[in-house]
Amino acid sequence: MKNTKQIQLSEHFSLREMTASGTAMQLNIDNTPDEAQTECLRNLCQQVLEPLRKRFGVIRVTSGFRSKRLNNAVGGVICSQHLLGEAADLHISNREVGRKMYDYIRNNLDFDQLLFEHRMANGCIWLHVSYTKRHPNRHDARPVYL
Repeated sequence: MKNTKQIQLSEHFSLREMTASGTAMQLNIDNTPDEAQTECLRNLCQQVLEPLRKRFGVIRVTSGFRSKRLNNAVGGVICSQHLLGEAADLHISNREVGRKMYDYIRNNLDFDQLLFEHRMANGCIWLHVSYTKRHPNRHDARPVYL
């Protein structure tokens, strides 16, 4: 596979961005997806993240693909779509912007899962969104309070 820095998944998203992880760097974890996982990331970027970027401008992906070892290190669930390259977590600057992005995805895009996540302890908010081609997308959208 080509160097991950060089692979463009869509107009505005690279494989490097979708695999970047401070935890992986800190723990020296290889977070390189295989070809099938890369194709899933490409689908996610083209079908969900690009339309979202066109509507809202620059968006920051805080977690895209996760290798099994990285997923364990960050406490991800064992059936996480991040493991398949089907999910991304997006940084949300404030609740109002997050709500608009959540509503836009829910009402306009094909997606499998959409979670508007709130960590009560520190007030952190983010969107978790996934897209799959393994089965019809479920359009499972809900807020989650952690």
